[in-house]
Amino acid sequence: MTDDFSFSIATTRFDEDYTPAESSRITTNFANLARGEHRQQNLRNALTMIDRRFNDLAQWDNPAGDRYTLELDIVSVQLQFAADGADQRFPLLEVLDVHILDRETGARTHGIVGNNFSSYVRDYDFSVLLPEAAARAKESGGPAVPEDFGELHGRLFRGFLDSDAYRERFGQPPVICISVSTSKTYRRTDNHHPILGVEYRQEASSLTDEYFGRMGLQVRYFMPRGSVAPLAFYFSGDLLTDYTDLQLAGTISAMESFQKIYRPEIYNANSAAPAVYRPSLEAQDFSRTQIDYDRVERSQLALTQGRYTQEHFIEPHRDVLEQWAFGVAASVA
Repeated sequence: MTDDFSFSIATTRFDEDYTPAESSRITTNFANLARGEHRQQNLRNALTMIDRRFNDLAQWDNPAGDRYTLELDIVSVQLQFAADGADQRFPLLEVLDVHILDRETGARTHGIVGNNFSSYVRDYDFSVLLPEAAARAKESGGPAVPEDFGELHGRLFRGFLDSDAYRERFGQPPVICISVSTSKTYRRTDNHHPILGVEYRQEASSLTDEYFGRMGLQVRYFMPRGSVAPLAFYFSGDLLTDYTDLQLAGTISAMESFQKIYRPEIYNANSAAPAVYRPSLEAQDFSRTQIDYDRVERSQLALTQGRYTQEHFIEPHRDVLEQWAFGVAASVA
């Protein structure tokens, strides 16, 4: 891909004994759960929620609802610059990898990598670059969103997927599953998938959709059976045919459980989304999980880590990164 830098992968098991690595983003949702005096109980409860939801989705030949358990690994990706000097290694992003263990047969099936996507550069883009552009636009006019917003991040992500590090470890492209946007309205369709559930659509793309689009990913929205709100699935290829029902159930069970913890107003609401749905974090009719999660702290730390990215990644390597990213963009165009 380039002689200027390369990618490497490390994995950490996400279980009740999980402790965040020093290089892990402290805004990573797993890291937030794994802190404080109730850290182990938090983790145990979250993993129990995930297993129960998976068995609920995988009902066939599973009368007791306990046939399967999920093994989750945090995949940490580092970027290594070839040149000598300070800040030559940078913790680029983290995703979650899923394996499905069949307790009855002992079979272990690889699920889908991606899931809970976390990125230092995205922190920089949304918490530093975007607010600065909006402030300039307010003072002197011009675009509130830079024309090349997300271009570098998208190129880095696509470069990672094309790297030997990714191809040697994973046989399929990732699927990133996150919450729907609170700024958009979603409308239920007649399309229904046996695992993903009923499809919703929105009329206009969000900034997040466009950002993931630069990563080479498109989006569809589905509300699985038993869920109360649709999830956003970002993917390349064909979401409905490229993955098995068990693989899709693994992603749903992991990410819906996390969203119930992070955004209970939407995903742990006491009533399901209607045919025309506008999600809101101001909703009051919801239940909280018995799992501690500091959402305010997470938003504050995103800015801190965005500044860290600016100081230790963007500024020291700006020339190399821009030459690579926009050189690639020009050659593709």
